[in-house]
Amino acid sequence: MIRLHWGVENQLHWTLDVTFYEDACGVRTGHAPKNLALLRRIALNALNLEQSLKRSNRQKSNGAPMDNNYILTVLTACLSQDNDTSQPACQ
Repeated sequence: MIRLHWGVENQLHWTLDVTFYEDACGVRTGHAPKNLALLRRIALNALNLEQSLKRSNRQKSNGAPMDNNYILTVLTACLSQDNDTSQPACQ
């Protein structure tokens, strides 16, 4: 049980903190923390699916606001039906 907990902590939460500085976020009240956490996970999944740019997720997320074409590439990768599942991967 402890290994499972720390496996999740080290894989998902560490990645979210490094990519989006989640631990430094000052939002603590209402529904905002859960909403932002959900949006960060969706963004992380979209960045993981985009394979044209061979960079870290942090570099991808920092560069995406600078380039509208790259944002469209990330969204296209997220919404493409080339995945093995019948649902879009970024839900």
